[in-house]
Amino acid sequence: MSLTGVKILYLVSEDWYFCSHRLPIARAARDAGAEVVVATRVRDHSAPIEAEGFRLVPVELSRSGRNPLHDARTLAALIRLYRRERPDIVHHVALKPALYGSIAAWLTGIPGSVNAFAGMGFVFISSGLFARALRPLIRATFRFLLNRPASRVIVQNPDDRALFENTIGVAPHRITVIRGSGVDISRYQPRPEPSGVPVAVCVSRMLWDKGIGELVAAARVLKAQGTALRIRLVGPGDHNPAAIPSAVLAEWAAEGVVEVAGPSDDIPREYANAHIAVLPSYREGLPKSLLEAAAAGLPMVATDVPGCREVCCDGETGILVTVRTIAPLAKALARLAEDAALRKSYGAAARRMAETEFAEEIVVKKTLALYRDCVGLPDSTNCN
Repeated sequence: MSLTGVKILYLVSEDWYFCSHRLPIARAARDAGAEVVVATRVRDHSAPIEAEGFRLVPVELSRSGRNPLHDARTLAALIRLYRRERPDIVHHVALKPALYGSIAAWLTGIPGSVNAFAGMGFVFISSGLFARALRPLIRATFRFLLNRPASRVIVQNPDDRALFENTIGVAPHRITVIRGSGVDISRYQPRPEPSGVPVAVCVSRMLWDKGIGELVAAARVLKAQGTALRIRLVGPGDHNPAAIPSAVLAEWAAEGVVEVAGPSDDIPREYANAHIAVLPSYREGLPKSLLEAAAAGLPMVATDVPGCREVCCDGETGILVTVRTIAPLAKALARLAEDAALRKSYGAAARRMAETEFAEEIVVKKTLALYRDCVGLPDSTNCN
């Protein structure tokens, strides 16, 4: 699937996110002949990006959305960048890059714009005044930008497809469902369960809307009723408005009801040392943490919300619970903690699903086909 002579520019908020979620796709585009440029906030992951032969352009794209002056400067910088680079395709990842990147692509006449949404973010989840005030403006802006002839939209689940079609008003033929960012099934492998007290691990950014507060409350319930289960929180803080303050995380660690491990560079090992994966999120696109847990053969407990229920199939690969609840979450964790046979059954089914539906090569193939379609190259695969 050749992309010879095509220049692709990826716009991503954070360098680590590009490495964890888009590196395999960019690598495949490079191997197909494309020139790859990565524009992102550069912190600790410049080396692996540049080692792939990609050109790295620092862009300070704030994720808080509460500083209009900073955002105006960012938009101006993107316009200058797009005029200078003249890519054939810009691939925007997440809501803010898609918003500002699409404006810049429109103003500079970029031939192809791919906008990937991994869930709908703080603005569409929060019930706060700020988020509710922004939603109509963002819907109207996206309705215009995403219906332009050069635009394509990637969503990760049918719920988000319906949202873009029915609420935002994007034409159905512009939307492609690609289920997640893929998982390396050779890197994540099922392992024998470790001995000792069962461990439930939550791999996530430390955000309130990931359900971390409810998980801690459920851990208190489990401790009070004497359930033998360790609950481990693995993941970084964030600049998101929903970020959990570091002082709160420190209080939870001191309380001893959960283990606050912080970020990890070895997620396969985290899953190898666990018995259960848990993610009580309020909404997702298709959570990479659950894809990796499935590939590692772990049973799951997750909330019955878009994205999570694509991977955690109730009674097959795990247990679904009502979002923002504590008692059902505690009950589901206790059930898996106490039933090794059920864990084994759910974990085996999860691994099979990862192999057949979510493997990295499936996602890569569909994305490269979309690139070809975006710039009018023939023989692309229909992946709508």
